[in-house]
Amino acid sequence: MSAINGRAKQRALAIGVLENGEDLGELQELLWTAGVATVGTMVQHREQAHPNTYFGPGKLEELKEAIRANDANVVACDDELSPRQGRNLEEALGTPVVDRTAIILDIFAGHAHSAEGKLQVELAQLEYNLARMRGLWTHLERLGGGVGTRGPGETQIETDRRLARDRITALRRRLAKVKGSRETMRAERTRAQLPEVALVGYTNAGKSTLLNALTGAEVGVRDRLFHTLDPTTRAWRLGGRDYLLTDTVGFIRKLPHQLVDAFGATLEETRLSDLLLHVVDASAPEEELNEMMRAVHEVLEEIGAGDRPRVLVLNKADALDAEQREDVRLRHRDGVLVSALTGEGVEELGERIEAEFARSLRDVELLLPYRDGDRLAELHEVAGDLVREDTAEGVRVTARVTATVAARFERYAVNGNGRVA
Repeated sequence: MSAINGRAKQRALAIGVLENGEDLGELQELLWTAGVATVGTMVQHREQAHPNTYFGPGKLEELKEAIRANDANVVACDDELSPRQGRNLEEALGTPVVDRTAIILDIFAGHAHSAEGKLQVELAQLEYNLARMRGLWTHLERLGGGVGTRGPGETQIETDRRLARDRITALRRRLAKVKGSRETMRAERTRAQLPEVALVGYTNAGKSTLLNALTGAEVGVRDRLFHTLDPTTRAWRLGGRDYLLTDTVGFIRKLPHQLVDAFGATLEETRLSDLLLHVVDASAPEEELNEMMRAVHEVLEEIGAGDRPRVLVLNKADALDAEQREDVRLRHRDGVLVSALTGEGVEELGERIEAEFARSLRDVELLLPYRDGDRLAELHEVAGDLVREDTAEGVRVTARVTATVAARFERYAVNGNGRVA
């Protein structure tokens, strides 16, 4: 990560291996978010990267010249490099090299604010760096056999690896405790039986802005990748019913597996939600939009949330003209076109969410004794349209509730004769 420190002075040449096309736009945006200027790009077209040097030998010579011509002082790769590729590429170029994973980890390190987020980022960084530690000690190997050089050098490597493994174990233990606390809070929410909705989508699609528009929250919003790392949950009143709405970390193409593993507790909010709002940037070109949607689907499958019910939210309608709006609606007939910035379409989205949950609701008729007033108050919190009538025996209630809530109040159910079943 030392190659990205001193952000204002970093001038990167962005490189990538692609089967076709020249698009390194996302890598350039990642570099911009990390505070690094992109001074040039270079693409080699081949099915797979060279196993030793990422680029082939001929392309490496072109890359050396491009580094000099563009006055670049760091090379940024659009893929995760193996330790061997990284070492060989740096030796061949004589220039520091960072890969996509290192850049994303650097961004996450700068954006993590909660204690849990910082632990998760540190864990991901240590796991990423553990396999690359040998490269840190090549200066000792180059000393060449002097007394007390080679042996202690190897000993230092092993010492660092052991310390890193110990730290990884300690971090996993601390994250397990945090996960326990999160599960306790989730258990409290489960007891309340409030429907849970999670905002998911590609990073910078406008999820946090939408959370603010729907709930009146004041979650920080900026036009940059991965601005939101820590999940934010807010209560949301819709159609007489309370919901819990959670904003989650944004996804990205080729999201490093270290981050998927480290942020497992955070991503669990997505896996356990009743409904996912898949927020997309409707103003993006169609090919790019489909690629971003595909990346989100892949991550959802990877974390076990692929089977969750979801609603497609076509955000940033304010950036579309009339013709573009019609085109987006025709291509994504199941989506809801909204602008989190102006509030356009938010009411329609609420209606769609209510309709999705209504499919799983049951009509119940209950008779609650007056002595169980606390249960009646609980029912008021979790039910939507609730009608009550005070009778001599107690409060008679008709309501639409989830199957889980219906089961909890089953002992108060009324049979056809108006008596408690």
